[in-house]
Amino acid sequence: MTKHNADGVDTTPAHPDSLTGQPDSAAQRPDANLTAAADRRAAGAARPVPPGRDPFFHTPPGLAMQPPGTILRTRPVELALLGVIPQQVTAWQLLYRSNDLHGRPEVAVTTVLLPRGATPDAARPLLAFQSAQDSVTDRCAPSYALRRGALAPGSVTQWEWMLVANALRRGWAVTIADHEGPKGGFGVAREPGYRTLDGIRAALRFAPLGLRPETRIGVWGYSGGGMASSWTVEMAPEYAPELDIAGAVLGAPVGDPAAVFLRLDGGLYAGFPAIVIAALQQAYPVLADVVRKDFTPAGHRLLRRVEQLGPIAALPLLVGCRLEDYLHRPLAQILPELEDMFADIRLGNTAPACPILVVHPVRDQVIHVSGIDAQVERYRANGAAVWYLRDRLSEHFSLLPLATPLTLDWLADRLAGKTLSEPTTETVWSVALPPARWRGLLELATTAMRVTLGLSLAQQSPQVAAEAPGLAA
Repeated sequence: MTKHNADGVDTTPAHPDSLTGQPDSAAQRPDANLTAAADRRAAGAARPVPPGRDPFFHTPPGLAMQPPGTILRTRPVELALLGVIPQQVTAWQLLYRSNDLHGRPEVAVTTVLLPRGATPDAARPLLAFQSAQDSVTDRCAPSYALRRGALAPGSVTQWEWMLVANALRRGWAVTIADHEGPKGGFGVAREPGYRTLDGIRAALRFAPLGLRPETRIGVWGYSGGGMASSWTVEMAPEYAPELDIAGAVLGAPVGDPAAVFLRLDGGLYAGFPAIVIAALQQAYPVLADVVRKDFTPAGHRLLRRVEQLGPIAALPLLVGCRLEDYLHRPLAQILPELEDMFADIRLGNTAPACPILVVHPVRDQVIHVSGIDAQVERYRANGAAVWYLRDRLSEHFSLLPLATPLTLDWLADRLAGKTLSEPTTETVWSVALPPARWRGLLELATTAMRVTLGLSLAQQSPQVAAEAPGLAA
C-alpha cells in the first residue's frame, strides 16, 4: 500500500526484497540501449557532458510505478580532483526514483564510492555526504563535478573531495547525491532530504557495494551541505524509517535561510541571495511571480547570469550587489509576500531521530551564529538529542577542514554503537587545539597530499576516536 505524508509525498519504504542487492525489474539493470549508447559516446569524448545533456539522466517510462529509491540505471565512472587528477577509487553512478517538493516522482542520481581494490563487505558502514553544491548550474552537481574531465568552474564540491576522501581511507562506503535535483534547487525545502534518503536506499541495494538493509549510516555536510543534511535527518523518521541512521554532523547548517538572505544582501557575499532567488523561483510560484513582476530587466539578466555560475565564481562578481537596485519597488514591500516561503525553508521544525552534532563558528561571516543557536533550540524543543559545539577562532571557510577529524571520529563512534553523555552546548577556542586532534589533522593533510598526487586511498589502521569534553563516547 502506498503511504503519503502530510505534504502528499509518497513515503512508501522500498520493498525489502529490493534492498538485497539482487537484480529485479528495475534495480541493478541498466537500460541497455540508452546506457550502451551513452557509454560509447563517453568513450569517444574528451569530457563528460553535464547532466542536462547526458542521456543517463533521462527519465525512463513507468517511473511513478516504482517505489522511492528504486535503481533505474547504473554506470561506472572515473573521478578526478578538479577534473584533472585521476583518483584511486571505485565509483559508480546510480539513477533512482525520488520525489520533488510537491510529491511528484522524479529521477535523482548519486555517486557511490569504495576505496580502489576494496571488496564487498557486509560490515562496512555507509557515509551519506551532502556537498555544498550552492548553485543552479548542473556543472556543480556532484555527479558531474567529481568526474574526470569535468569543467566545473566555481564548484565547492571539487575541493570538498579532499575531505570526503578521509572517509574512504577509513574503509567506509560513501554516497554523494545530487541533492539539489535536476533543476539546481538550492535552498528548496525537504527535497534534499528525499533525494539523499532515496540515494541511501539505492546504495543499500546496489550489489557491488556489498551493503545490507541494516547497514549503519552516518550523515555529514557543511554549509549548503549542512542544510541538505539537516533536511535529510528531519525527513528520515517519516520518509525513510527503515534506514539505520546512527548519527549526523551538521556543520554551519544555515538555520534560517531568510535571515541569512537579508544579512548577506549588499555585502561581501551578496552572490548567495542572488543564487537562492534564481533557484527558489523554480519551486515556489509566489517568488516566480515576484521575479516576473518586480525585477527590472537588469535583474532578470542578473538571475540568468548566476544560473550559469558556481558559487566560487559568482561571489567575487557580485560583491556589494543590492537586490533593491534590481527591483521596481522596495524590498520591504515584497518581503511580506514571501513569508510563507521563508517559513517553509526554515530548518529545525521537525526533530531528527538520530544523535546530532552541530558545529559552527561563533564569528561566522556568512551564517550568523544566532541562526544556528535557534535551529538547535528548535530541535531540542521537539525532543531531538543535539550536541552543539561552537568555535571561537574559526570562520566559515576554515572550520570545515579543521572540524573534519572531529566529525569523522564522532561519526565513527556512532557507527560503532558507542554511547554518548548527555547533550551539551560547548563553546571552545578551537576544535583543532586539543592535542588529541593533532593526529587527525596530520592524517587529513596526508590524505590531501595523496588525493593531490592521485595516490592510493588504502584504508588506514583502525582509529581510536579522540575524546573531547562534552562529546566523549
